[in-house]
Amino acid sequence: MTRRTFLAAVSAAGSAFAATEPKPFGAVPSARQLAWHRLETTAFLHFTVNTFTDREWGLGDEDPNVFNPARFDADAIVEPLAAAGMTGVILTAKHHDGFCLWPTATTEHSVRASGWRGGKGDVVGEIAAAARRHKLRFGVYLSPWDRNQAAYGKPEYIAIYRRQLTELLSDYGPIFEVWHDGANGGDGYYGGAREKRTIDKNTYYDWPGTWELVRRLQPEAVVFSDVGPDVRWVGNERGIAGDPCWATYDPVGADGGPASPGNVREKDSPTGTRHGTRWLPAECDVSIRPGWFWHEAENARVKTPAELVELYFVSVGRGANLLLNVPPNRDGLLSSEDIASLEGFGRWRRSTFGRNLAAGARITATNARERFGPQHLLDGREDTYWATDDATVRAEGVFEFARPVTFGVVRLREAIAFGQRVDAVAIDRWDSGDWRQFAAATSIGPRRLIRLDRPVTAGRLRLRVTEASASPVLSEFALFAEPA
Repeated sequence: MTRRTFLAAVSAAGSAFAATEPKPFGAVPSARQLAWHRLETTAFLHFTVNTFTDREWGLGDEDPNVFNPARFDADAIVEPLAAAGMTGVILTAKHHDGFCLWPTATTEHSVRASGWRGGKGDVVGEIAAAARRHKLRFGVYLSPWDRNQAAYGKPEYIAIYRRQLTELLSDYGPIFEVWHDGANGGDGYYGGAREKRTIDKNTYYDWPGTWELVRRLQPEAVVFSDVGPDVRWVGNERGIAGDPCWATYDPVGADGGPASPGNVREKDSPTGTRHGTRWLPAECDVSIRPGWFWHEAENARVKTPAELVELYFVSVGRGANLLLNVPPNRDGLLSSEDIASLEGFGRWRRSTFGRNLAAGARITATNARERFGPQHLLDGREDTYWATDDATVRAEGVFEFARPVTFGVVRLREAIAFGQRVDAVAIDRWDSGDWRQFAAATSIGPRRLIRLDRPVTAGRLRLRVTEASASPVLSEFALFAEPA
């Protein structure tokens, strides 16, 4: 065989090898979105002058000296978050009051003008560094609305906003998420004008230009807003995703027209759009307290570990990501009540998901594409998967165990690089000579957690894909037991 013939044969073999992969179906995630999906749970830190004035929304006329967290310790804030299983932390670098937690060159309404640390403090820098030390990703929330800025509502404010964003995305290392909310315009200080200002939410901010800036400065960062472009708001602040919760979404404005941050038909956001044209997964933001900022009167109203577990199932368990706000107090630390709840949540996560009870099962399937057999459901890898032939949209996998297993949580994952293909599944156990269904679900996407009403013991299980829009491509089947 000549070298040319050999290379041609290798090329042909490689083409045949690659051709056995399924073709992507519908909208698919970008590389930055795939990385974001893997994070699952991240933390929010709402911290600013409001912490000291006991407000949720500052007016913009606060004396910078009111901000004085005398015992501020970034590591003491981040460490409990990491211990609870958080994989990233997003800081409110600027809320609606316009007070900046870094020494920005764009305004005097910042830590640079406060007496805290002699005007030399930098909350953004210290939290970013602590996040790196504790192996958490770091992100920023920069409010588009600024009740302090005299230029807000005028074209020149957009240049100021983008300079602030440029500082944050240039000076603090890798950023994994840039967060924009939909609060835009209203009463404010506005440099002493003390008036109400309204803006056109669809056009004023020129969002495409701002997002292009993010892409240039932090190409791996996802951008969050009501309409993405990478991650969507789930439509409520209770931390609850829809059921189903599709990762595809075509946002529509509140009036049925074009959508923008602050202008979206919120009833569509929890479920997304089945067969939507954009991969735009949901993020569930919720606070561990009734408010977003720390208030002493809420110390007895911190969510319990059990409540955090429930939030995990209705957010992460439905294919969304959970963004849990844990606000620092006036000392510049997390309060003991919040830390205790985080500790309990972390213990539950480690106890529950430390061991996949399905590992080691013998598995067979009614259909499998060559090289993509059902054994990949149990190999613990996210880059392998069970796929059926193109024409097969309903399929079954049977799991047989050497001895019966007792579990209360089932986890399923699709290989979402190929799109969201499965519409419904059911799970059965073999009982007295027949299959008996005990669980079912709709959307899967990056993950689906099915929490049973009571534990199930079985020596043989069957996973059925009962409805799919394209041949199923599943990457995981896992069983877990919650601690008593």
